[in-house]
Amino acid sequence: MQERQLGALKVSALGLGCMGMSEFYGPGDEAEAIATIHRALDLGVTLLDTADMYGVGRNEELVGRAIRGRREQVVLATKFGNVRAPDGSFVRIDGCPEYVRAACEASLRRLGVETIDLYYQHRVDPNTPIEDTVGAMAELVRAGKVRYLGLSEAAPETIRRAHAVHPITALQTEYSLWSRDPEDAILPTVRALGIGFVAYSPLGRGLLTGQIKRIEDLAADDYRRNSPRFQGENFARNLALVAEVEAMAREKGCTPAQLALAWVLAQGQDIVPIPGTKRRRYLEENLGALAVQLDAQDLERIHRILPPGAAAGTRYAAPQMQALNR
Repeated sequence: MQERQLGALKVSALGLGCMGMSEFYGPGDEAEAIATIHRALDLGVTLLDTADMYGVGRNEELVGRAIRGRREQVVLATKFGNVRAPDGSFVRIDGCPEYVRAACEASLRRLGVETIDLYYQHRVDPNTPIEDTVGAMAELVRAGKVRYLGLSEAAPETIRRAHAVHPITALQTEYSLWSRDPEDAILPTVRALGIGFVAYSPLGRGLLTGQIKRIEDLAADDYRRNSPRFQGENFARNLALVAEVEAMAREKGCTPAQLALAWVLAQGQDIVPIPGTKRRRYLEENLGALAVQLDAQDLERIHRILPPGAAAGTRYAAPQMQALNR
């Protein structure tokens, strides 16, 4: 397995996003999900990504069961800040110090571990100064409950202010051929500070795999049915772009997913994509991206197909978009 450096943390070049194993992407199969995590570890994947909000805690519990007896093989990342009620309804974004401490204790309990390797603030709380939130996170490091700190979907100035309080190891933000916004200011900021970059949804929430051709291909409770990029004319325009990616992938002798991941990997050695899957066969396909070589001509062609801003529709619906880049 190839490795990359996230700040001071060494991880596999591709991580595994575990969110969909418990929620959002249709029904799950816990036995297959755990088998997928085990297969990832067998193949050298070390970075596992979860969050307390995924499945309202159930995803952390699942990951905890999967890594039992194999903790030393895992760089375990989880997140706090998106507060949900037991019924799954969204309550608030909370970054106050008291909540940071309580959320960490709850995550440690669900994961069944003594230490979290990489602890992220999932979304920035506009009502709590970032210095206060990161100050509380730093206390967790000093207490030995957390090893390294991260932020997710934070704005450049917020990243700088946070990093001044305690070193930030990783910044996690959506980044893919669909979502190239980080290239403008986020990537230059984290690179100037020596912070690693974790790319979530590097397959455009599955659309770049070429497996989704109709909205009916998604389960009835799949949250993507309400995503702007999967709606109406946006969906039709995006499928046309996917067809061009598929054509190039055929010429390269790889799958569209492998081409999309190879592109993200080619954007810098400080970038670690965390494609999510709940099935072993897709995990193995994704890892095949590590063998796909893209030369300058390939990258230029991909840029022509999907330049920044090419995707139709916003990343999230309007209420969620307001929580980004604070």
